[in-house]
Amino acid sequence: MTRDRLFLLPSEFVDPDLPGRSFYCQDCITIEGLLAAFPERAANIEVIRADYPRPRPEVVAAIGEANQNLPALVWPAEDGGFGFANDMPGLLRALHERHGFPERHP
Repeated sequence: MTRDRLFLLPSEFVDPDLPGRSFYCQDCITIEGLLAAFPERAANIEVIRADYPRPRPEVVAAIGEANQNLPALVWPAEDGGFGFANDMPGLLRALHERHGFPERHP
């Protein structure tokens, strides 16, 4: 991994447990809006859309089965491992610190 990867759910998805309805993820849509508002900063991030139902193989491969909550930002660490954030406060902080996105107002 040479650059940060951002895992998001599709903008619209179907939950197999709730047939006949479509949904969006509030946190993923928030991040999509942030990326759209600052395209020059977003250009440095590889965006990967993972399917809604778990398991999410690409997410599991990147950060483990226990960390499938999305959105998730994954980055290479200096020790050869990786770091990640998959909670909104941590994710927004990482986007600010790693990519220069503005901070969320308190």
